[in-house]
Amino acid sequence: MEAHVYPKGCVFEILEDIKNKRVTVMGLGLNGGGEACVKFFLKHGAYVIATDMKTKEQLAPTIQSISGDKTFDHSRLTYVLGGHRIEDFTGADCVIKNPGIRIEGNKFLAAAKAIETDISIFLHFTKAPIIAVTGSKGKSSTVSAIEYGLNASGFKAFLGGNITVSPLTFLDQTDGTTPVVLELSSWQLADLRGRGALKPKIAVITKIVPDHQNWYHDMDSYVNDKKLIFADQDEKCFTILDADSDGYLTETANPKPECKCWGDLFASETKGQVLRYSTKQLKKGMYGVFQKKDDSGNFCGILSLPFELRNRHAQTHGLETECIMKKLLVPGDHMRLNVLNASLVFYLMGIVPQQIQTVMGAWKGIPHRLELFHEWPVTEKHKVIFYNDSCATVPEAAAAASQSFSKRVVIICGGTDKQLDFTPLAGTLNCECGTKFRPLAVYLLSGTGTDKLTPMLDAKKVPYEGPFDSLEVLLNVLRTDILSKRSIFTENDTKNVTVVFSPGATSFGMFTNEFDRGNKFKKIAAEIFK
Repeated sequence: MEAHVYPKGCVFEILEDIKNKRVTVMGLGLNGGGEACVKFFLKHGAYVIATDMKTKEQLAPTIQSISGDKTFDHSRLTYVLGGHRIEDFTGADCVIKNPGIRIEGNKFLAAAKAIETDISIFLHFTKAPIIAVTGSKGKSSTVSAIEYGLNASGFKAFLGGNITVSPLTFLDQTDGTTPVVLELSSWQLADLRGRGALKPKIAVITKIVPDHQNWYHDMDSYVNDKKLIFADQDEKCFTILDADSDGYLTETANPKPECKCWGDLFASETKGQVLRYSTKQLKKGMYGVFQKKDDSGNFCGILSLPFELRNRHAQTHGLETECIMKKLLVPGDHMRLNVLNASLVFYLMGIVPQQIQTVMGAWKGIPHRLELFHEWPVTEKHKVIFYNDSCATVPEAAAAASQSFSKRVVIICGGTDKQLDFTPLAGTLNCECGTKFRPLAVYLLSGTGTDKLTPMLDAKKVPYEGPFDSLEVLLNVLRTDILSKRSIFTENDTKNVTVVFSPGATSFGMFTNEFDRGNKFKKIAAEIFK
């Protein structure tokens, strides 16, 4: 099936065009995007219909938040919940589409005169320089690091997109001097195809691994949406891409002879200036950032750019490379790579290496991504340290989390399948493929993804507990195990044990989304492990 292409431009030329228009927001939701759209269009004088397949009871938090906002005329707002009505689409001047709703085969969207999204509306009206990030792993950590570092370095920067903050919430605060960092999912990018709206000053594509194959059914379709991040860039823009090996040669149906990884493919197609990132020294002829160990054995990040992109100090002092990343507070190899990419963005934005090192050395990470949130003192000598990595929704992310602490950990994983291969996670938990740390213990949440994982663990004779149908039961069993005579403290002669909640799967069925899942894990763990 051919991908849908939208008309170039925006249905609203200027903000004043919104007044008295009839706008249908399709997908009110619980993550903020639908709510932001409702408030935005009401504040600009539109008549708004908010429609969702969920019921009023299910959407209560969003409805309460909208009701509490007295800055617009609520008489212009109508809710149609628990289903959609075709007349709300045929009669609308514009339909605002939720990115999680397919346009193909959707009779309601087919009836719409015009379709926009919160991202397309924002991009049409803002004058802000855009730093856009997509990929399969590390998007949220990367954009959060970029936003943190820019603000800490003196910029007035904003963060929005797939990170659950709609950019419409800060549109009126942006101008040509306020960088906006956008995390963009493949679905959000697909909703921009043909519009000509996205031309990021800097585009970053993080590691590509199979994801959302229940939606796309093949990697090439998934990656084609990712490519939209650089589709409208020109030679004045920058495209930051992976240089390390990945599954490209086996995952694509038609590999290009000159390409060895997804980053090579993107580099061959973008019109932007290509910069690469790597966990090892860049190949000759490549520019960008890479990691190496210093004389003390600590990882650092090294910048290597062509002469014209170096700052004045580097040019006048003949510096071909510079150190832009040193010791970090956030754990994990993959987090180090995310920070390295953010550091390259900072340099391109004019921030000097010493300041980049200082700022990112103080960054503590973000919620739901290897987030340290609780410590439980079992005895005077022993404690359990809890990390929430709920935004690990692919098996590779959970595998990486299990290796992020340079020691063995207790890992809690499992959940709903989205047609992904759990072999990387099973192999890592069995200490295969060069991984070093077999988990102290594995606890599994039930779900269709777990149903695929458990036979692999059985075949490899990797022990596990569960699967469990609730976090409460799982964590109570874990507490009992820790306090039992089989205590992991005694067996492993360690004072501190790290527990990592990194599902490696989605959350549908048991939780609303990965953020709800992470918040509930933190709440329940804090109550059980007082």
